[in-house]
Amino acid sequence: MPHPTPSRRARLATAALLGAALALTAGTATANTTTPTTPTGTVTDIRTGTGTGTGTGTGQYSGTVPLGTTPAGTTHQLRDPSRGGQRTLDALNQTSGPGVLFTDADDVWGTGLPSSRQTAAVDVHYATAVTWDFYRAAFNRSGVRGDGVATTSRVHYGTNYGGAFWDASCACVSYGDGTTPGRPPTSLDIVGHELAHGLIGSTAGFTATGEPGALGEGTADILATAGEFFAENKADVGDYLLGERVYDGPPRRMDRPSADGVSRDYWSADIGGLDPHAASGPARHFYYLLAEGSGPKEINGVAYDSPTHDGSKLLGIGRDRATRIWYRALTLHMRSSTDYAAARTATLQSAVELYGPAAPEVARVAAAWKAVNVG
Repeated sequence: MPHPTPSRRARLATAALLGAALALTAGTATANTTTPTTPTGTVTDIRTGTGTGTGTGTGQYSGTVPLGTTPAGTTHQLRDPSRGGQRTLDALNQTSGPGVLFTDADDVWGTGLPSSRQTAAVDVHYATAVTWDFYRAAFNRSGVRGDGVATTSRVHYGTNYGGAFWDASCACVSYGDGTTPGRPPTSLDIVGHELAHGLIGSTAGFTATGEPGALGEGTADILATAGEFFAENKADVGDYLLGERVYDGPPRRMDRPSADGVSRDYWSADIGGLDPHAASGPARHFYYLLAEGSGPKEINGVAYDSPTHDGSKLLGIGRDRATRIWYRALTLHMRSSTDYAAARTATLQSAVELYGPAAPEVARVAAAWKAVNVG
């Protein structure tokens, strides 16, 4: 199975927004013209555990959750038959080789403690299924790349490897054990972020640097956030924070990106020269303002207070519509070289196509971009 070269490993480590710890990093992204397919067949509901081929696991971050598994003789495999056969493997703390597929005798996985090697696998297998279901429900998209092909996940990658990364050559994600002992980067939002890089690579295919790179990281955070809310997981409720379950220090935020001490709240002419994670701030901020509006509020027990560049007071259109607009713009109107100005045009066009030229959604897209100093 392909893995990062030494130079790539160094880039992944240094690109982390909050030092080596917060490595919600992009993987290889190659644009193509894959057309989303309509999902078919019976699919278990990962949120309720209804359906066939479902085991149970206890994750460190997700709690006790249903898992799509496959019987194999006297054991069960961590292979999900209702989501393209997605698999979760133990990388055995190696950086090369395919890893070993997790198996279990009683189809009850993990303990919730990092001392069990299955625990990280539970979090990842569950979150990957959530992402599959979210893409199907929200976008009628079958799998990360829209082709019905499963994702392979590897946990326990490398020794003291702090991050996670998507690799387009194998449609797989590898997760280390974290820079802080006992806190692997396998939470629902981190898994969603990495899988989103696969979706991005098969649609807009943003280049990794400059403003397109910023939009790539922003898009991955947007889709991860929307997926976390979709999950309705009581142990990890939806919020507009990224990585807060795993890393110490301020996580990436959507409502006020600069709160992490690195990101920008607003666009400026020099933003393309920043690390893409920091430069993604205006994209994250735009999405939050479009979905929720400005000013102080509390959502699922988390307090937010989102400012605007122009001092405007904004009303949101709701997360579902904001996500639909961004996804349509990403898949139909954004390209590898799209910058912030072009993203504004793409989302306005998408809002018009979805809701009509006189719809309030169109005006609020324009207002949200103005509030982050774009347009």
